[in-house]
Amino acid sequence: MEYPPAAAWFAEAAGAAPHEGSGYLLRVILIVMLVGCVLTAWFLLRGYSRKDD
Repeated sequence: MEYPPAAAWFAEAAGAAPHEGSGYLLRVILIVMLVGCVLTAWFLLRGYSRKDD
């Protein structure tokens, strides 16, 4: 699969092989989103567990 010149560097940086398509890139995006959601939930909810004496 030929990439347009503007997207060639992104495909190369993502390590996408021409025969793989966007499956690898979508997996990486989903994992990053999941980790980001977990970290955001932890950051927002950690204040509720503190006890103010």
